[in-house]
Formats: sequence, C-alpha cells, structure tokens
Amino acid sequence: MFTKKTKIVATLGPATSTKEVITQIIEAGVNVCRVNFSHGSYNDHEKTINIIREISIEKKLNVAILADLQGPKIRVGEIENNGILLENGKDIIFTSTKCIGNLTKVYISYQNFPKDVSPGETILLDDGKLNLVIKSTNKKDEVVATVVHGGKLSSNKGVNLPNTKISLPCLTPKDIEDLNFALKMDVPWIGLSFVRTARDIIELKHLITEAKSDARVVAKIEKPEAIKEIDDILKVTDAIMVARGDLGVEIPFQQVPLIQKMLVKKSMKAGKPVIIATQMMESMIENITPTRAEVTDVANAVLDGADAVMLSAETSVGKHPVKVIENMVKIINDVESHESVYNYEFAPEEDNHDRYITDSICFNACRLAQRVNAQAIVTMTFSGYTAFKISSFRPKAWIFVFTGNKSILNMLSLVWGVKAFYYDKYVSTDHTIADIKYILKKEGFVKTKDLIINIASVPISEKGQANMMKLSYIE
Repeated sequence: MFTKKTKIVATLGPATSTKEVITQIIEAGVNVCRVNFSHGSYNDHEKTINIIREISIEKKLNVAILADLQGPKIRVGEIENNGILLENGKDIIFTSTKCIGNLTKVYISYQNFPKDVSPGETILLDDGKLNLVIKSTNKKDEVVATVVHGGKLSSNKGVNLPNTKISLPCLTPKDIEDLNFALKMDVPWIGLSFVRTARDIIELKHLITEAKSDARVVAKIEKPEAIKEIDDILKVTDAIMVARGDLGVEIPFQQVPLIQKMLVKKSMKAGKPVIIATQMMESMIENITPTRAEVTDVANAVLDGADAVMLSAETSVGKHPVKVIENMVKIINDVESHESVYNYEFAPEEDNHDRYITDSICFNACRLAQRVNAQAIVTMTFSGYTAFKISSFRPKAWIFVFTGNKSILNMLSLVWGVKAFYYDKYVSTDHTIADIKYILKKEGFVKTKDLIINIASVPISEKGQANMMKLSYIE
C-alpha cells in the first residue's frame, strides 16, 4: 500500500459494501474511503465505517474516512413512466409544489426557485445533458421554461442553474443531520458540497467545534462563486476538492482544465491538500481497462501535484472496483518515477510571524533532502501542521510523521507522501530521534547508510513549534 506518494480516494457503495471487497481495495492502494451521504441509510454508513476501522486495525493501517455531505443539490422529483421525452421548442412548467412529473409539469426540490430565477436564465438537467431557458416565473410556485436541447428526463435527476444566484443555505437540514451522524462516528474529514464563500466553511467549522470534534473540512469547488472567492476559501478550509462534474456544468467545460491547474497550485502554496475528482476512470464502471484519455487525465493530475485522485461510481457501483484501483496505482507509480513531480518551492512568507520559523525549517529540510538525496524527512507533530507543510513542497524523500495525537493518524492519510505512526515516548531530543530511526529501520522503511532529516521542537517535551533540523545516517 505504501509505494506511492499520491493518495487514492475511493467512494464506497453497493459494489464495495462487503468486508472482503473493502479489504481488497485497501490492499490494492486506497488511502481514503469516501462515504457519500447523497445515498444510503445511516445503518449502511455505520456498517461501512465499522468495517473500514476493523480492516485498519487488522492490517495495521491508517485509512481515512471522508464523509461527503450532499449540500444544496437541486433535483427534479419523481417522473411518470420511468421518464419523459422533452422535445426541442416545447414549454414545460417547473413547480415547487410536489407532484408526479409529466410532459406538462415537473416538481423541483428548490422551494425558492420561482423567486430566485429570471427570464432568459438557463436550466441544465442531468449533468447538462438537457438545456432549457426560462420563459417566465410567477415568483411564487411556478416557472415556465422552453426546451433548447431536449432528451429523456427521468426521476431525481440533478438541476444546475449556472446564471442564477441561488438563496439556498450551504448546509441544508439534511446536511446538519448527516454531519451530526458523521461526527458521532468520529470521521476525520467532512466534505462540504457547493461551497460559495469562506463563510460556508466557517459555519461548518463552528458546528464541528460545538460538537467538540477534531474533524477537518474539505471544501468542494463546484460553483463559479467559489472560484472567485478561492483565496479566502483556502485561508479557512483544511483541504479542497476539484469536483469537476458539477463544476463543468456550472461553468463552460473548456475552462475546467486550467481552473484545475490553478486550484492545485494555489492549494500547494497554501499547504492545503487538494483532491481531483469526477470521471477519472469513468469507462471502468463497465470495462476492464480505462481509455487512454482517462490514463492521461490521472497522470496529469499527478504531474500537476494533486495530493489525491478520487473515484466515484467506478468503485461505488462499478463492475471492477479492485481492478480500477490497481490500474490507478500503475499510472501513479509510473508518473512518480519522473523527476518533474518533485521539489516545488514556495518560500515562506516573512509576515507570517506565528509560523515563520516552522515554515522555514520545513522549507529548508526539503531543500536539503533534495541536495543530499535523503531517503526520508521525519517530523514529530501534535497538530499535523509540519506534515501538511513539508508535503506541500513535494520532496522526493518520504515523509514520516510521528505523533502522540491519535486523532490525526487517519486524517493524515489524505496528505501527499505522508505515512503516520503513533508515538508517545518523548524523553529527550537525541533519545527520541535515535528511537524513531530504530523503528523506521526495523519496519524496513530505511536501511543502513541512508540519510534522513529529523525535524522537531526543542525542548521536545514541550511539543511546541518545529525549530530544529538534524541530518544523520542510519547506522
């Protein structure tokens, strides 16, 4: 499992619901299991989370769990006869009053829809496959739209409104219930869908703090508003996800590649993990091998510097969940054999007085590791900060994190190049460093004559910010 630096996030579902299959995908290379709250019951999710934890204990692994909140996803309601055919040029009514949809009227789950939209705005259905334009609204409960590009519309398909400023809250009542369940299950990562501003993250973090939880937040970037606000979002979130499915519907699809690259670069500079998601190996839902375009897509995400690549339907409902992980690992390993993946340099900002010394230690440890071809950079941390920071520079050396804080062990499995160990014997700096070197050699992560760099805070017993760096051989 620990042969690659880029992490793999796999969405669990009916195809990956048994302990046997979850064990196989974890052994094949999954670092983070995504539990999608858009589907399934709490009983299903609890069973899945417990299975992941059992496997982690049995295999002595730290597998992270990402609880992905649905967010204000707008959907159409139930449609008669397993679907209707929308014809170009015909009008259809969207209503906020519940009904079974037919060729004249369809229910939409967004109650303020008639108030928020204006004539001339676009409605996209089913990931943009169907395109309609708003003709009129009574501002109360009905909107008339004309079909521009029609096709089959079936029950519960998603709705995107790229020109409309929607008034829905970022956290719906369902999200708050789901969040409470996820925090009760002690999940280390919470994904927030359809983030628009930094305030959405702050609101979620407030609820997490109130629940006395250490969970971290992944901001899912899938709205044009989020791209405009990205610098403020990166200041308050713990990680981001480039959710290309809805993003590619909400903005012109040709803009997605450069936005993806921009988001990865900004995340690395901010020292925040970044996940690339959606349709990475889509053809493997059915097929035994990916398309060459998909192989290139995964490879490009790794070359750009993504912390993690994510699978959705490929592992949740696909026919070959284990094979898709194996193929993804092959792509990652091949790309990571190339020097261009490593050694990004973002010099520490001098005006960040709180972290300037720690940031400088991490930055120069990575520079030194490159110069002397060190096998590993080893850090001791309680908050996880130095792990995130060292990782953001993408050193070729492995990043080994030793912590006495059990709550961050699984969380760090999302972070590029990091392997975490539980360690709570802080005697003196020299003794601790010698002990850690012994553990790494015994476990086979380093060998005699390897150079390693240790980062620590002195005095070590105070568990303060990193202020010391030591280069030494393994004896």
